[in-house]
Amino acid sequence: MRRCMPKLAVALLVATSVRAQSIAIKDAPTAVIQTVSMRFPDAKIAGVSTETEEGKQVYEVTLKQNGRNIDATTTPAGQLTLIEREITARDLPVSVTKLLRTKYPRATYKIVEEVTTVSGASETPSFYELLLVDAKKQRLEVQVALDGSRILKEEKKKAGDPNE
Repeated sequence: MRRCMPKLAVALLVATSVRAQSIAIKDAPTAVIQTVSMRFPDAKIAGVSTETEEGKQVYEVTLKQNGRNIDATTTPAGQLTLIEREITARDLPVSVTKLLRTKYPRATYKIVEEVTTVSGASETPSFYELLLVDAKKQRLEVQVALDGSRILKEEKKKAGDPNE
């Protein structure tokens, strides 16, 4: 039961978010920038946005490291809560790839991320999240269980959606 709670919390967090609003890096709270810079010392901050999730303000800091994006979500006080690391489709476990090929044949993967829940000093991989275009040319955001056993969430996206 304990392992299910972070996944449920992340699913609820993602499901109840409001559109993000970009802000200047200099306008982000110092604690947010310090936390993210300390956690990812080799990454360069590319942008910051703020949004409301479950009635609470959060900041998402986008970083670049080795040509890939990392999105770090924090509270205004700088507490890290979620990390989304861009990976390649080749990095996905075989079971995840198999499920995706079965459910979305001929789909093109636009973004592939490993999502990690952060609680204090503990970081727990939670699921994979993909933005894909299926054979019908629909843009979908899909969350897949780490073991590839099931699709956790599927949401249609509009082209140009800023929350991709």
